[in-house]
Amino acid sequence: MHPAKTSRGTRGITITVSDRIITLTTDFGLKDPYVAEMKAAILGISPASTLVDITHEIEKFNIRMGAFVLSCAANYFPNGTIHVAVVDPSVGTRRRPVLIETKRGFFIGPDNGVLLLAAEKDGIKTFREITKQHLMLPEVSNTFHGRDVFAPAAAHLASGVETKEFGPELSEIFRPLFARVTNEKGVLTGQILHLDDFGNIITNITLAQMAHLGSPNQLKIGLGHRVLELKFRKTYGEAESNEALALIGSHTYLEIAVNQGNAVEEFKVKTGDRIAVSAR
Repeated sequence: MHPAKTSRGTRGITITVSDRIITLTTDFGLKDPYVAEMKAAILGISPASTLVDITHEIEKFNIRMGAFVLSCAANYFPNGTIHVAVVDPSVGTRRRPVLIETKRGFFIGPDNGVLLLAAEKDGIKTFREITKQHLMLPEVSNTFHGRDVFAPAAAHLASGVETKEFGPELSEIFRPLFARVTNEKGVLTGQILHLDDFGNIITNITLAQMAHLGSPNQLKIGLGHRVLELKFRKTYGEAESNEALALIGSHTYLEIAVNQGNAVEEFKVKTGDRIAVSAR
């Protein structure tokens, strides 16, 4: 995909290089100047770009949360959108800055897993290490690659620089535990990805992976020391009030919920806990 080409998004929106959308997802918060500095770096190179804040309120250093939020939002942007995500506790170390090209757009950030869930949903074509100094700011801080490396890379990409110009193609990318789901003998094993404000337990098991279990009406779910047998439903309202159920949520991840209740409180779980799912 060449950044200068026009493309039609999921809602029939066509964008060109002149109005390239760049999204920002960080754990920077908004009381400090960091977000403004990233935007300044982008606009200094690509002043016609449209900047969209997905969020800057990711919990500090929580790569899993950043990956989840980006994976939920990215799919709704037009084809050709450039997504920059910076949740980067290892900034300045040997972790690589990467550019991922997908079937629908581009993802730029640290190679620590924060980009991976969203990029895989879009269908990864290539990933490259960002190494070319002339596509960064003239002075690169050891502690702020968001401003000095990732923001300029997004701006140059928006201005029409080919992906191959940013650095060498990589044969592999870092895959954290929260981006791994195994399927052994009809048992899908993953982990809890996110706990939302309604008390729903959102796993990293996707709709596509659930298809390997067929079309069960009930699921057997290993959750910590518990083994649950839950109805597998399409909506929360198909369960009785305060009844636990499993379903595919609006972002295509398997969820465990309690209709009009709080599954997190009932089952005493936390993000990162292991979950095993099979057809009942």
